Amino acid sequence: MKTSLLVLIVVGFLAVANAAGAEEVKIGVVDVSKLLEESPQAENLRKKLDSEFQRRSQDLLEQQKQLKKLTDKLTRDGAIMSDSEQTRMEQDIRARRRQLKSSSDEFREDLNLRRNEESQKLRRLLTEVIHQLGKDENLDLILDNAVYASGRVNLTDKVLARLRAQAK
Repeated sequence: MKTSLLVLIVVGFLAVANAAGAEEVKIGVVDVSKLLEESPQAENLRKKLDSEFQRRSQDLLEQQKQLKKLTDKLTRDGAIMSDSEQTRMEQDIRARRRQLKSSSDEFREDLNLRRNEESQKLRRLLTEVIHQLGKDENLDLILDNAVYASGRVNLTDKVLARLRAQAK
């Protein structure tokens, strides 16, 4: 659906350009997914999120280890514990499991929210750089993620070079 709509837009654009007797239409293509993977800004975003959420991630891992120790202890020593002691430990394990699940869900939600916020900033930057490249190279149309693009119209490496220059 998206590809056929894109083809229709390009064909319409080319038809209008030909009908108007306009000069050659200049088209470029950019692989945004490659830019989101390989740009220094994307790498900085990943590092920023890793450092921002590292402590909480380690806390969750520590809670998991403690829960496993308690579960192992109950399995190992449950038979020799009094009924009240065993019941108390089972309740403690259930409470810790609920707390861990809640904390994990909250962590995942917060991480996704921050990732989305930062990704939107990165996408705005990519759009600005792509628009500027289009103006600088006097292009009429820049497409995102074409099915096929020859090296002649593929601008991804040029955009990546500009992003790298901005990052320095």
